[in-house]
Amino acid sequence: MSSQSQPVPFTADDYRARMTRAADSAAEAGLAGVLVAPGPDLVHLTGYRPVNTERLTVLVLTPGQDPVLVVPTLEAPDAEKAVGAPALTLRDWTDGKDPYAVTAPLLDGQGRFGISDNAWAMHLLGLQRKLPDTSYVSLTEALPMLRAVKDAPELERIAAAGAAADATYGEILKVRFSGRKETDIAAELAGLLKRFGHSQVDFTVVGSGPNGANPHHEAGERTIERGDMVVLDFGGLKHGYGSDTSRTVHVGEPTAEEQRVHDIVREAQEAGCKAVRPGVACQEIDRAARAVITEFGYGERFIHRTGHGIGVTTHEPPYMIEGEEQPLVPGMCFSVEPGIYLPGRFGVRIEDIVTVTEDGGRRLNNTSRELAIVE
Repeated sequence: MSSQSQPVPFTADDYRARMTRAADSAAEAGLAGVLVAPGPDLVHLTGYRPVNTERLTVLVLTPGQDPVLVVPTLEAPDAEKAVGAPALTLRDWTDGKDPYAVTAPLLDGQGRFGISDNAWAMHLLGLQRKLPDTSYVSLTEALPMLRAVKDAPELERIAAAGAAADATYGEILKVRFSGRKETDIAAELAGLLKRFGHSQVDFTVVGSGPNGANPHHEAGERTIERGDMVVLDFGGLKHGYGSDTSRTVHVGEPTAEEQRVHDIVREAQEAGCKAVRPGVACQEIDRAARAVITEFGYGERFIHRTGHGIGVTTHEPPYMIEGEEQPLVPGMCFSVEPGIYLPGRFGVRIEDIVTVTEDGGRRLNNTSRELAIVE
């Protein structure tokens, strides 16, 4: 699929398979089931994207039982239109009635359930009042890999989002940087992401000069000057799946030190990508990239994890960080983005999305990682 073509639509069978996997994973984790509130987990499992409000909407997945989606009556017509609706049963409740009384019979009154991280506290507490002997654990803690392994149609979407981000970078190199504000470049990045098919822009980091030493710097009113290193980190959603890439450019010719720091980060990023293969623990990707930066004496200036998962959100499990022993599995997608940050001076970050293949890893961003010179 090219960056501009439409992907093959997901089907009810795709969502049925995802819900079955989620219920089976819950059983393997010793849970009585999974409760999914509106948000990315619900979109992934059903294709339904309601607003998360004070009215209870919850997908109930229990091993061996058909999925049930509890919805407010006034929202039931929209729920019925979701692509995954034929794979589940709808139970609606009307205003003035107790939604927890509708939901409680679907649950084991003694069970322990995984629940979406973004579920409203009032809904969780409402269920606990009805079923005081139940207990709950966040899905990130209980089933961190729920959305981590992508199927082929999902991988196509993430690849297309990556290609659109690459096209955006190719175009931004053509614009003038010097004499313009960071916000000007950020606005151009956002416009280019939209031009190349993104429906949602999540971030456009433009960190020039000393601002580049802040990894999550919000583009501000600083005027970019000749001699600045500029960190660009941008992404969002296309066809419902994420892009996220970082490149560092220089306005005019860099100093020898600036070029050297960039070369070190590029070598570290290459080492992280080369470490990707099935069965390797997530932390090994972090270790591979960090070892290079540490070897050159900048270990204390690499101040964040090496990567994060990506899918229906731009940040999700798994995380490439020390202590994460989850083994890589074909179909996982995540960033590899080491950096060096020198406070008050400049920063450098290089980032690609990588997917795990049967025998290694494949980059989904393919623009040059050399230090680009801009005007």
